[in-house]
Amino acid sequence: MRLLLSLLVAAGCVMSAPAFALDAPASPPAEKPLKNFVTSVETDGSITFRLFAPSAKAVSVGLGARDPIIMQKSDDGIWSAKTGILKPDLYEYYFNIDGFRSIDTGTNAPKPQRHVNTSLILVPGSILDIWNVPHGDLRLVTLHSKALNSERQMYVYTPPGYNDASKPLPVLYLYHGFGDTVGSWVAQGRAPQILDNLLAEKKIERMIVVIPDTETDVPDAIAENMPASDIRKVFFPANAEAADRELVEDLIPYMKQHYRVRNDADGRAVAGLSQGGYQALVSGLSHLGTFGWVATFSGVSTTSSPNKAVDAALNEPEKINKALRNFTVTVGSKDEVVGKDVAGLKATLDEKKIKHDYHEYPDLQHEMDVWRPSLAAFLEEVFKK
Repeated sequence: MRLLLSLLVAAGCVMSAPAFALDAPASPPAEKPLKNFVTSVETDGSITFRLFAPSAKAVSVGLGARDPIIMQKSDDGIWSAKTGILKPDLYEYYFNIDGFRSIDTGTNAPKPQRHVNTSLILVPGSILDIWNVPHGDLRLVTLHSKALNSERQMYVYTPPGYNDASKPLPVLYLYHGFGDTVGSWVAQGRAPQILDNLLAEKKIERMIVVIPDTETDVPDAIAENMPASDIRKVFFPANAEAADRELVEDLIPYMKQHYRVRNDADGRAVAGLSQGGYQALVSGLSHLGTFGWVATFSGVSTTSSPNKAVDAALNEPEKINKALRNFTVTVGSKDEVVGKDVAGLKATLDEKKIKHDYHEYPDLQHEMDVWRPSLAAFLEEVFKK
């Protein structure tokens, strides 16, 4: 081995580290508490953002849709900035470090995404908290999808006290948005906490909630294979058709086999946000005898993403009005991502006299501050009629 290395060196095949190689990143001083270097929520509901980056030249923090907050550097290399008092909520943020977007590496709460670039922080005091109430069970289930010929995962929430002897319960299938993961409705949407807390307040029916992976990764539906301009008109339709096959051929049969669930349309709902809202339209309106409840939160529609089955269903308003107990559509009033899609869908529903509940959240954009309240409000309606 030594002989081989000597020969490689002599031949010039082993190179020393270049003169411009970067030094190892600095670590916070060991004599100071770690809490001095990480982001924290203060007792008054404000947030102090902290980042240890002694070599950085300029750092700011992006907090939701707000203007960037400029951070100041102290002598010990800590960049910091403090917000005013914030309402209880789960907030998204990221650091801009000399033009590089970074998650907060000082926390363990990244936003669930396929390309992680955002962190989460909870200001306590809302329905998103873990209250001292009975808690349901959340299972990460792995199953083989025959429709997609792949191993797939989904979360299954069962309410407190559920067991194999429970009476059959209704099921809500809840889809996440584009670029997120199967964990999005869990970690960012806080669906388990919302369900537990609304159940404790006796505001919702006992139900099982299934959170599938909205993105199917079938070759014709991989967004990375196409330019961004083609995603809505090519990726969304192909992906939605694949996810719909998985739902009907794999997920619903799996739930019937492994859980105590109702097997009637009125006991089955489908909902989703953004791309998942499009999925809810595709699956809900394509199978009116399978689902009795449909909800799309800031959802893409056939205004930009074609689907023949959805358009055909919308042209038979009597069938929709007879089949659906509730058809919910929500959006933020300042949503520039899907505002035209939702407006197009609503115009069609109004023109065709299709019964629906519509709610617009004032001054909000394409964000969880629309989708979490939308979920809570839909949960208070679903399976009650």
